[in-house]
Amino acid sequence: MGAGASSGSSRRSRRMVAEINVVPYIDVMLVLLVIFMVTAPLLPPGAIDLPSAGQSNAKTEGFIELVIQRNGSMSVRTRNTRDAEQVKDRIGKSELLETVKRLQADQNLPVVISADKSIAYEKVVEAMDLLRRGGIQRVALMVKAAS
Repeated sequence: MGAGASSGSSRRSRRMVAEINVVPYIDVMLVLLVIFMVTAPLLPPGAIDLPSAGQSNAKTEGFIELVIQRNGSMSVRTRNTRDAEQVKDRIGKSELLETVKRLQADQNLPVVISADKSIAYEKVVEAMDLLRRGGIQRVALMVKAAS
């Protein structure tokens, strides 16, 4: 009877723990956070390979930059303006004109198209045509200076 009583009491005192130990998960998350914080500044920021041309005459004070990436995606941002830089990523042709007009507001800023040199010229011409038909008269192409 003594053996049965001791096994019964040990059964009562030993219960299954129904909790998840989250400390290892927190350690893994912190390691991943450190890895991402270290590698994020090393990633290239979507650089565009601009075609080269001769020297430009004058630099514009402020302008709206239409960036056309290699995959055809477009984004719009303001440059060198008195307001803070405004960026609109991944816009389509349908919202391009209204975005440019909203950014121009009362400043009448020129629009400069920065397109990757490997994309089809047709995409650049389509963007220029859309802006011209929408009433934007000052449209230019951005190139890097020939070295």
